[in-house]
Formats: sequence, C-alpha cells, structure tokens
Amino acid sequence: MSRRVYDGNIKSITIPGIEGELTILPHHIPLITPLKAGEIKIKDDDGSDKFLAIGNGFAIVERNKVSILADSADMLDELNEEKIQEAKERAEKALKEKQFADDRSFADATAMLEQSIAQLKVLKRKKHHK
Repeated sequence: MSRRVYDGNIKSITIPGIEGELTILPHHIPLITPLKAGEIKIKDDDGSDKFLAIGNGFAIVERNKVSILADSADMLDELNEEKIQEAKERAEKALKEKQFADDRSFADATAMLEQSIAQLKVLKRKKHHK
C-alpha cells in the first residue's frame, strides 16, 4: 500500500540514516541515502515539531524537496501503543524461538521488531510533550 503521510513546507527534517541521524535543511545538496527504522523529526514552517515513525527505506533529496520511501510510515497520532507492543512481543518471540522457515521469515521478524521499537520511541516522545 502506498500513501502520502506528510506534505508541506518545512524548515528542516531529521532522518534516521544507517550511519546516524541526518538533518536536511533548505538548499541541501542532492542525495539518495538508505534509512533504518526510526524516528523522523520535522520542523514545520510555523516552528512546530512533528514526529513520524518509519520502517527501513530511502530518502531522496533534490533541490528543496525531500521524499521518503519506507516500508511503513506513521504520524505520531496514528500510533496505537497496545498494538505496537503486541507486534513487538510477537517479533521477539519468533526471534527467540527461531520460528522462521527461511531467511525471509527471519528478515521479516527482525524488521517488525525494529519498526515496533521505532514506533514506541515516537510514542514515548508524545508522552514527554504533553
């Protein structure tokens, strides 16, 4: 399923690169970089901060446009802590008990665990901003 999660003018965006966080500002050089599951922080034109949880993917920076292509992307207010915790526990159980038929099953369980951890991190931020 493909969808646009966020579209707007921003001052900066901080993304989870595989070698660490990367902040993109206006007039950034063109770039294509892999992303790991984690948190995206958007500083909006009005000065407010918005947070997303993403799965693995890529960021494409061209001129003053940033596109994120990720396995999953959820705005902070779309996250359900109970469902995320259940998914995290299922992934941990599968990895602990080695409940996978092949390398793909192992990769899926690992990706689910990483995604759940990223989503819980974003939810934790929500609790601190209240």
